[in-house]
Amino acid sequence: MAQKIRKKVAVKVEKTKTGFSAFAVDYPVFTTGKTMAELSKNIVEALNLYFEDDGIVVDEKDVKLDIELKQFFQFYRVINARFLADRISMNPTLLSQYVQGRKKPSSTQTEKILKGIREIGKELSDLSLS
Repeated sequence: MAQKIRKKVAVKVEKTKTGFSAFAVDYPVFTTGKTMAELSKNIVEALNLYFEDDGIVVDEKDVKLDIELKQFFQFYRVINARFLADRISMNPTLLSQYVQGRKKPSSTQTEKILKGIREIGKELSDLSLS
């Protein structure tokens, strides 16, 4: 009988010239994908192959993808950093320094940024155009 993995698998994501690459932090598992959706599917498949002999099954909810803030904004250029800074009540110059990689945000600042990005994403996904 298949078992679920006990904790989320941390996966580091990096932007490449052809898409993305990812590697599991605690396991010798890596993959690539042209899009984030493809990468997510591929890392789940690779983890399932790795855990196959142990009878462990992994799905997308068991994986935590992590991408550097600078790389995120390089890939998702559609998100305007100044607009996001205003939206989350953050100094635009400070967010710009994070985006350019000159400063590293604290975990609190990272969560604030991520929350703002997710709120914008939710609003966009709830829209319909006429």
